[in-house]
Amino acid sequence: MTDFKLITDSQWRERLSAAEYHVLREAGTEPPHVGEYTNTTSDGVYSCRACGTELFRSTEKFESHCGWPSFFSPLAGDKIIEREDRSLGMVRTEVLCATCESHLGHVFAGEGYDTPTDLRYCINSISLTLEERPLDGE
Repeated sequence: MTDFKLITDSQWRERLSAAEYHVLREAGTEPPHVGEYTNTTSDGVYSCRACGTELFRSTEKFESHCGWPSFFSPLAGDKIIEREDRSLGMVRTEVLCATCESHLGHVFAGEGYDTPTDLRYCINSISLTLEERPLDGE
C-alpha cells in the first residue's frame, strides 16, 4: 500500500495535471460552475482524485447553487481532515483527504440548507473522481 504522505512534490506533479496539482496540492480553487461534477446527479461514490480514497456518496450530494459540488456529509468522518483556514482574510474550515492530505474544498455550517446536517461540503470537482454505480443496499 502506498503511503501517500511520503510522495514528494515533484512526484505529485508527475501524477497530476497542472490544474489538479494546483487545487489538490496548493489548495487552489477551480472556477465556479465549470467543474465536471457540479451538476451531476448520477448514483455513485466520489473518491479523492489524488489517491482514490472513497470520500462522498451521491446520496449525500445536493444542489446548493454555489457553483461547486455540495455534500451534506462525508462518507465517514475519518476519511477527511477539517482544519482552520485563515486565508483570504476570513476564517473558513478547509477539507482535506485524510489519506493523502490533498485539498478538497471547504465546509460551511449554518447556511440554512434543508439537509440533515445543515453542513455544505463545497468540494472542487477536480479533486474528485466519480465511480458511477447503484447504491441500493449499501
